Amino acid sequence: MRKARGLRSATRGFGVKEMKRFGIRFAVVFAAGVLGLAILAQPGRLMAQASIHGHVVNALGQVFPNGEVKLTKDHNPSASSKYEYTFPIDASGDYKGTDIAAGTYVAVAFQQGVTQDFIQAALVAGQDKQVDFDMTRKEYIDKLSPAEKDQIEQLKKQNSEAVAANAKIGNLNNLLKAARAANTAGNYDVAYKDMTDATAAKPDEPILWDVMGDAQLGQANVAAKAAHDAKATDATVPDKYQAAVTSYQKALDLNAKAAKPSTEVVYAANNQLGQALGKIGKTKESADAFDAAAKADPTKAASAYYNEAAILFNANDIDGAAAAADKAIAADPTKADAYFIKGQALVQKVTVDPKTNVVTAPPECVAAYQKYLELAPTGPHAQDVKDVLAGIGVKIDTSYRAAPAKKK
Repeated sequence: MRKARGLRSATRGFGVKEMKRFGIRFAVVFAAGVLGLAILAQPGRLMAQASIHGHVVNALGQVFPNGEVKLTKDHNPSASSKYEYTFPIDASGDYKGTDIAAGTYVAVAFQQGVTQDFIQAALVAGQDKQVDFDMTRKEYIDKLSPAEKDQIEQLKKQNSEAVAANAKIGNLNNLLKAARAANTAGNYDVAYKDMTDATAAKPDEPILWDVMGDAQLGQANVAAKAAHDAKATDATVPDKYQAAVTSYQKALDLNAKAAKPSTEVVYAANNQLGQALGKIGKTKESADAFDAAAKADPTKAASAYYNEAAILFNANDIDGAAAAADKAIAADPTKADAYFIKGQALVQKVTVDPKTNVVTAPPECVAAYQKYLELAPTGPHAQDVKDVLAGIGVKIDTSYRAAPAKKK
């Protein structure tokens, strides 16, 4: 089964860190009002503690994570100010603090040690005060210089474009997922429609053309089977296969031009391209495509070479089929079907002595068939292999048995 993969988000949103990289600094903003007097504890009594919580967003309206909110009684906070309390801002932009002595503070939002915003906070004993830092507010923005305001507008525009781009990619990934599911279910027309929409929206994405090719190859196979079953000729079948060839080739061309070409696309598109080319009789090009697939991903080379052997066998290229089967066996000595197709290719070279009627098969043919029975004694071709061996007078080794079931 081909491993599903999707499109990556091409862009990300911009936060305070990006603003700082663009040279934006944040002005000091105080909420309107006069600082009140601290509430003094009554002699002889323990005063109930206050608490605070809130949400922090930056000038773009984005969550302000991984910073801190600090409380100070300094009316003009600076680097030398004393901060009585420090509370972390979490990944959601929220903070909270408890066990705070009642009084009037200035709450300061920091990120990476840099002050970003100031708000007055009068905390009352026994109460939980909500203090939100909304850096999109007019009072905050008005304190910025014209250049800083312009930079923020530019960042907003870029962020909006990033959101739109990611939404587009999300939609394409949904189409990709749906098309793959449709191909797996044999609903090739549905997959074709999804990939037509996807490739129109992003024509430079290799994987979309790869999955488009799968849909077209499926459509071509269905049409070919229908014509075969009806004992008729469908003149559109070669064109359908050629459409798949074109899509696979486009996937490969685009992938080759990518900054980071995908090995998975090289393997998958070449493996399927080999199938499509073989269907229209281009066996040399088909074999080349399978070889390219095997080279791209040696872990899947056995499957690619087996497919090559099958295409060449069906094209009556007996020597080519046997050679491809040997490559599949070299890549995976346990691949039973590779031994079967090698035997099928070499059995074509059986000779019969016209005088004695003695049948002689190439030794490699017999060895391949016997190895198939050893690896797959109850496999789908086991009886066929036994019949062939019996027909050429070879004794069948009856010691071959199915592997015992594993204990659960």
